[in-house]
Amino acid sequence: MNDEVLLSYGGGGFEMNEFLNNFVLKEIYADNSQGLSEDAAVCDGFSKLAFSTDSFVLSPIFINGANIGKIAACGSINDVLMMGAMPKYLTLGLILEEGFSLNELKIILNSLANTAKEFNVKIKCGDLKVVPKNSADKIYINTTCIGDANGFKANFSTSKIQEGDIIILSGDIGRHGACVMAARQGFDYDIKSDAKCLFNEIKDISKYNVKCSRDATRGGISSVLNELCIGSGFEFIVEENSIAINDGVMGLCELLGFEALELANEGTFICIVDKNDSESVLKELKKYNEFANIIGVVNKKSKNPKVILNNNYGGARILNMPKGELLPRIC
Repeated sequence: MNDEVLLSYGGGGFEMNEFLNNFVLKEIYADNSQGLSEDAAVCDGFSKLAFSTDSFVLSPIFINGANIGKIAACGSINDVLMMGAMPKYLTLGLILEEGFSLNELKIILNSLANTAKEFNVKIKCGDLKVVPKNSADKIYINTTCIGDANGFKANFSTSKIQEGDIIILSGDIGRHGACVMAARQGFDYDIKSDAKCLFNEIKDISKYNVKCSRDATRGGISSVLNELCIGSGFEFIVEENSIAINDGVMGLCELLGFEALELANEGTFICIVDKNDSESVLKELKKYNEFANIIGVVNKKSKNPKVILNNNYGGARILNMPKGELLPRIC
């Protein structure tokens, strides 16, 4: 077998089958006991399921602490977890560019497969396409995660939010977006992506009265807070000095003119919790990130709900939804 992806690997014939069976499946399944030889996968039934699909176009495909494979697995798995559901199955769609290094592909597939395997999520079906050289950027990945909506016996929804609920952030923010920026600019910043699967965090907090949760990916916590605020119809009051930001992230934002609150995260989420359970939930989250913190409260119902950010200087401003061209190709 060559050291690079050939156009014939996507042709549907002998070369494609050889590549799938002797390379792709071999890297995904260590014992090769699970093949993707059928046109569709059959999954165990659920009384209620949750599923989410996402496509990943990360550039560069390798960053400090992650690569496009790990992020693809975490991204779809986390989206199902954010519904309070237990992820069970994952699909894998690959779009490869002719000439892409098989050594790099091996690392990516291993990273994706190991992330899924760690949380007992099975890769059940997939697809492969190969495009000519200079028609893509090495590799794009699509994943869909299917989960048991009753798996954690939790049901998160913005419709459950009430006045007086507490807003909790699971950790410090902006490291993934800053890591991608540093890699693109060639800066020697010691910033590591926060990319991780949030299975354990959700499992541990699902026993409490959590109203809803949302991972703060593109648009960062600024986008998520506005989405939850508008979706629920309640005004949010958020304390800026309760939000932890890494010094390296802040320095890079000042250098390049970005807002840390708008930077992407791949392992950090916001949850809204009944005030009686907020301290218990915070204690659980601090086991995984010492910077987890209560950052605000759900205020009154409003016809024009806004996120009010109390700043470090005693003033306040409206935290708007990010606009314009944000950092592209971060996941």
